[in-house]
Amino acid sequence: MSFTADRLVLFGATGDLAQRMLLPSLCALDADGLLHADLKIVGTARSELSTEEYRDFAREALEKFLPDNRRGGMADFLNRLHYVPLDATTLEGYDRLAQEVGAYEGGLAIFLSTAPSLFEATIGGLKHAGLTEGNVRIGLEKPLGTDLGSSCEINDAVARAFPEDRIFRIDHYLGKETVQNLLALRFANLLFEPVWNSKYIDHVQITVAETVGLESRVAYYDDSGALRDMVQNHMLQLLALVAMEPPTSFDSTAVRDEKVKVLRALRSVAKDETVTGQYRAGAINGAAVPGYDEELGKDSDTETFVAIKAHVDNWRWKGVPFYLRTGKRLPERVTEIVVQFRCIPHSIFEGRGATTQPNRLVIGIQPEENIQLTMMAKVPGLDREGLRLRPVPLDIAMPDAFSGTVRRIAYERLLLDLIEGDQTLFVRRDEVEAQWEWIDAIRELWHQAEIKPRTYSAGTWGPSAAIALAERDGVSWHDE
Repeated sequence: MSFTADRLVLFGATGDLAQRMLLPSLCALDADGLLHADLKIVGTARSELSTEEYRDFAREALEKFLPDNRRGGMADFLNRLHYVPLDATTLEGYDRLAQEVGAYEGGLAIFLSTAPSLFEATIGGLKHAGLTEGNVRIGLEKPLGTDLGSSCEINDAVARAFPEDRIFRIDHYLGKETVQNLLALRFANLLFEPVWNSKYIDHVQITVAETVGLESRVAYYDDSGALRDMVQNHMLQLLALVAMEPPTSFDSTAVRDEKVKVLRALRSVAKDETVTGQYRAGAINGAAVPGYDEELGKDSDTETFVAIKAHVDNWRWKGVPFYLRTGKRLPERVTEIVVQFRCIPHSIFEGRGATTQPNRLVIGIQPEENIQLTMMAKVPGLDREGLRLRPVPLDIAMPDAFSGTVRRIAYERLLLDLIEGDQTLFVRRDEVEAQWEWIDAIRELWHQAEIKPRTYSAGTWGPSAAIALAERDGVSWHDE
């Protein structure tokens, strides 16, 4: 049953995510008239704040993280906010929370941005207070476990109170415009889909590179590492969108059915198909930065870099490698998908001394949202010394192409979809579990083969073995 919630509860309402993303996103939606006039937002966290104090807290966050041109009606938005202090591990505060929420005639949406260890206790508290009854749906922020077993425990706890069609597992990458545009690029253009297969595509690269180190995530990151922090969710979701079959419709069930098929078709990774690394002291943008062990204050085997050669064993992609790469303290912040097409079967220009290069499609996700298709073109001239061909990029800069539209934070779309009940851009339980099965097998391989992270200097593109991983197949990473 579809419904638009008239109550929204934010757990973790004083946390970093709330300050940087959730409150700015909700305020921007409100300024654009996209939140229902009756929507009441109740924040809760351990901090002992009154509603007025929380509104002051929210105002400071908005002034810091929301651009000036998107703050219209900020006072009206702040008046929507209410706050109830709550220790999620005890039942004491949940009745007060339910009292503050009040009757939700339209429905209730709950957003959990807390440690996964608190999920089961939180669900129990919500059930105790009657906040799982009626028209209620719940959004879950990652991480959802540290392996398949812990993920199943979390999902089982949530499933005891909510059916699957009321559970919204968030991967904020799916809220990014360019990620959604990948579906439009593939399935709204006759140009691409006929050549989107192993006959015409040589390989695919997916890179998620960060220049930052640990920042404020020391404890979480050392327990997680790059494989679980980035590959398990963001990168596998991008791979699934690239490799999925055309769904029957742009419907949440149809889209997610096709993504699951891709994840289940992933071949187990071999020992020589994975490289791990950990950064040491170096320089980022000319500034000296410490190594991981220095930031952490101790030795650690946690990987800050991963490169994987993956395969999707199905009819469409058999024989096409997918090269995945992610890491911290790399030379630039970039998230992109590179689709490298094969060479033409025969060049009519060889007799004229001209060489051709295969076409390449680059989909930039961050920091710039763009699509670039490299085509071969003739260099102008009389060709007295031979015909010359050169690759020419055809660029579509998304902000320029849609200059009259508002560029939104990914969480704006996801929060609005949570409130209104559209699950298309959220992750289903079987997707999560298929992702964890593949990731757990890689971690077990590392353990059995005693694979330890190789060191690399901050400001470089990871260990040299990652370059060799691709070069063995005659492939160069897109930054080369």
